[in-house]
Amino acid sequence: MQGHRIGYVRVSSFDQNPERQLEQTQVSKVFTDKASGKDTQRPQLEALLSFVREGDTVVVHSMDRLARNLDDLRRLVQKLTQRGVRIEFLKEGLVFTGEDSPMANLMLSVMGAFAEFERALIRERQREGITLAKQRGAYRGRKKALSDEQAATLRQRATAGEPKAQLAREFNISRETLYQYLRTDD
Repeated sequence: MQGHRIGYVRVSSFDQNPERQLEQTQVSKVFTDKASGKDTQRPQLEALLSFVREGDTVVVHSMDRLARNLDDLRRLVQKLTQRGVRIEFLKEGLVFTGEDSPMANLMLSVMGAFAEFERALIRERQREGITLAKQRGAYRGRKKALSDEQAATLRQRATAGEPKAQLAREFNISRETLYQYLRTDD
């Protein structure tokens, strides 16, 4: 049974270009999540899983775009192929059909493990870079949501009894951020 080719794209940040992942690939529909790979809330992936039917092919740029880790990758590939859905990874040049050889399953595990390893190395290098930047005095962390003057006004109004939810909305910050400002005096 010949089905549709359906694309799945995940971009980690809003400034990444989702079209790049499936350029020069013919698909009839694309599901795009704008979320970190570690984020378990991927509504478009859930929508894709509900949408696909037996005979369809899911096309993904690479394994790390589909899954957060090796276990998640195996689970998703198995879930799709058991329903008669093929899954194609463009970067790795691999296709899984559910009737895969032991060699194909080994490749899935090896490539997935490499992707997981690569993500771990990137995180480690990022942490090392931040540590070095802090030692040089070049890293100050995330930009503060409020200026010192705004923070003082916020504290003053909260102390006067204004509702915290209202203040958070007015200052365009989350309530958690508001409470962080109230706990600190700087």
